[in-house]
Amino acid sequence: MNATGQRRTWTDMDLCEAVQNSASWRAVDRQLRAAMRESTCWADVFAGLGIGDSPETRVRIKGHAVRLGLDCTPLKPSQPPSFTGEVFDQPVRPEMLRTAAPGLAMAWFALRGCEVALPVEPQAYDLLVTTTKGIQRVQVKTCAARDGKGHWSVGIGRRPYVLDKSAGKMPYDPDSIDMFFIVLGEGDIFVIPSSVLAGRVRIYAETYVHYRVGDASSLLR
Repeated sequence: MNATGQRRTWTDMDLCEAVQNSASWRAVDRQLRAAMRESTCWADVFAGLGIGDSPETRVRIKGHAVRLGLDCTPLKPSQPPSFTGEVFDQPVRPEMLRTAAPGLAMAWFALRGCEVALPVEPQAYDLLVTTTKGIQRVQVKTCAARDGKGHWSVGIGRRPYVLDKSAGKMPYDPDSIDMFFIVLGEGDIFVIPSSVLAGRVRIYAETYVHYRVGDASSLLR
């Protein structure tokens, strides 16, 4: 049905074709003028024309309305439908902190205007970060929970490149990385120069509170 209550004599495709052709558009501009006079938003206009609302049709109709000199300012953007679905409430899985930490590190540095890149091949570092001091090689470490004595015991060593997976951890070569980015299970973030931790394979994070730089606890609740 059109805006006057009479059955329309064109299809959506016909209208789209008419919009593309200024000559045939004259056959439908009267209905457009009437629909716009009686509408308060673009959704009303399409309903008045009796055509489906799609992004492509919107662009065409709006464009020709402007070209015809019709006043579009009184029309408000169509309101999106109200969200009635369930709120996403999947719980945090602490064991996934190790997987999520590189993304947190990338976001943390990017928000400070630093360019961040991932190594093309496996390296001693996880990220390359361009800072005011030049390119920094960053190793990302995590600790999901306190140990039995209540400490945040963070492993900062690496396993040697040997077939024996039971081999103990060894320190990172301080010439291979420039800093550690550490995320704890409660959200505390530390950025510690590798020179400060040189020769170590495990630390208590609370000992290095001076290097605490942020808090991601809202993401870990």
